[in-house]
Amino acid sequence: MKQLYLLILGLLVVISSFAQSLQLKFIPLAGNTSLVLNDSIYQTKAGEPITVRKFLFYVSHIHVKDVHGNTIPVKNNYYLFSASDTATWNIQLPIQPQILSAVSFTIGVDSIKNVSGIQTGALDPMLGMFWTWNTGYIFAKLEGNSTVSPLPQQTFSYHVGGYKHNENASKTIHIPINSSHKVSTIIIGANVLNWFNGVNDLSIKAHPLCHSPGKLAMQIADNYSKMFQLLKVQ
Repeated sequence: MKQLYLLILGLLVVISSFAQSLQLKFIPLAGNTSLVLNDSIYQTKAGEPITVRKFLFYVSHIHVKDVHGNTIPVKNNYYLFSASDTATWNIQLPIQPQILSAVSFTIGVDSIKNVSGIQTGALDPMLGMFWTWNTGYIFAKLEGNSTVSPLPQQTFSYHVGGYKHNENASKTIHIPINSSHKVSTIIIGANVLNWFNGVNDLSIKAHPLCHSPGKLAMQIADNYSKMFQLLKVQ
């Protein structure tokens, strides 16, 4: 009976801890509206129409900073966000709700994981975010259609990655929060339109395809590093 009591008590502690953990949630956007895949048509800053079919990115090395300036890391964390799978929008962190001043995270996969052989979970190559053992992971992916694209079926496709010297496309994102109350949920918008003008102007007509590390991949990574905005804390 005592063992059963201890087991139940342990389960209650685990459940209580799980329920009170901090949530990091990403919402896919196209400008100021929710992103709708496959059907809706959006305009880039250059006036090029786009329909988005795939929108994915890796989130890793998450840190939150409390009101005292202490940084709290989430160890060994790699998450794959997919706009087509709402189950991937919400990340549950093993951190208690608290007053926060900022959150930071990396878009991409670090060089160690890139050369560590076959991975599992979010890093499973079968998820379609892996190039080759030499090149490594795709950090972020955006695919769709545009009437200005010269490619067959008017497609555009951006697979951005790379970690070599001067070609490291991983980006660390820092978002101030400065809450006055304990935060249990951080909601962040990810705006696909910033892929085309976050820092550099990107024309689909001129550059409909990027499937390898290099200068264009770095420019696109600079752009999507600006796509995140704090929407709400709860």
